[in-house]
Amino acid sequence: MDEEYDVVVLGTGLTECILSGILSVNGKKVLHMERNSYYGGESASITPLDELYKRFNIPGPPPESMGRSRDWNVDLIPKFLMANGQLVKMLLYTEVTRYLDFKVVEGSYVYKAGKIYKVPSTEAEAMASKLMALMEKNRFRKFLAFVAAFDESDPKTCKDVDPSRTTMRDIYKMFELGQDVIDFTGHALALYLTDEYLDQPCQETINRIKLYSESLSRYGKSPYLYPLYGLGELPQGFARLSAIFGGTYMLNKPVDEIVMENGRVVGVKSEGEVARCKQVICEPSYAPDHVHKLGQVVRVICILSHPITNTENANSCQIIIPQNQVNRNSDIYVCMISFAHNVAAQGKYVAIASTTVETEDPAKEVQPALDLLEPIDQKFLSVCDIYEPSNLGEESQIFISRSYDATTHFETTCQDIKDIYKRVMGVEFDFEEVKRKKNDTFGEEDK
Repeated sequence: MDEEYDVVVLGTGLTECILSGILSVNGKKVLHMERNSYYGGESASITPLDELYKRFNIPGPPPESMGRSRDWNVDLIPKFLMANGQLVKMLLYTEVTRYLDFKVVEGSYVYKAGKIYKVPSTEAEAMASKLMALMEKNRFRKFLAFVAAFDESDPKTCKDVDPSRTTMRDIYKMFELGQDVIDFTGHALALYLTDEYLDQPCQETINRIKLYSESLSRYGKSPYLYPLYGLGELPQGFARLSAIFGGTYMLNKPVDEIVMENGRVVGVKSEGEVARCKQVICEPSYAPDHVHKLGQVVRVICILSHPITNTENANSCQIIIPQNQVNRNSDIYVCMISFAHNVAAQGKYVAIASTTVETEDPAKEVQPALDLLEPIDQKFLSVCDIYEPSNLGEESQIFISRSYDATTHFETTCQDIKDIYKRVMGVEFDFEEVKRKKNDTFGEEDK
């Protein structure tokens, strides 16, 4: 602790662990501290099951019907990886994939009028879908073909669309798509939380739909991947990367104070000692005076003894309930995994329902999702505050991550990682540069 570091990282959430690993690869001297005894922070996987019961103040041990307690690894937040998304690229370029195994999520579904339907994301699926009438299917097929061919650098593919000015609402009108199709396109393919995107330039939405389709084409069943043994494996993988490149890790290490001089960080105090440093990266909880609250997310972890109805007995799936279907301003999500992913006892399933809080009764807000999951063996409800940094950290050199939002993928998290990296390093994040520096350090024989 009496050494001087380039960067002290506080908290072992996925954002912090990825940054710790990548900065170590870049030659930074990194000290990483965590007040808890486990990795993951808000994105941890809790094991054994007894610990989950204690965490949510449920009296007594889990019933025998839950199987062996040590067979459970239950995520606190529900997230999947887009198969062609930024997190998978980070895993591949840093070769953290060597520490992890993944399974493809078996299906993606969307809620309409009280029922769930498979999300159509290819022309063939669109033509077979029960979500749309025949004429709507033809229009949607043409829309998907337009999106797939769209290239802003080639005017022939744009059909007089200006990607920086034409709104997505205009695009939908151009193809005469109805409200139900707009709902599942914007929320189940482009994965927006709200309808604010409709009046924004269409380029971002087109890119999101392309990402969904490209991710789907990688494995076929769905665009999503999930790590065996739970999401807690992800931060641990990047922590190992940091350690290989000289990073120092301390679990069970309380943080007393971020030490400042003249408005700038100079160290972190823990148990009477100060680790001197030039920069700090941390979760919001380590710097409460430097963040402000954006809102809340409600999450309900549900243990089931059955797959979700109308999902073809899938061992894993995602369900999106678009806001308009339940008279809300934001979507409701369900992520379901199971014993097939080594996160539950044999024959058991874990489904997590989540949404952005809009009322004084968060539990009631996720009820449409819980109705799809019945019967439920046990529920664990949490309402978490969502924070973002009050400033960019350029003066203080304290760089704070954003809280995990209600989305069921890591794309927004990865954008936060790249944004913090740019502020810390002064240059844009470059996947190829990370790969080159890693190989320069260890050479081909370590690959």
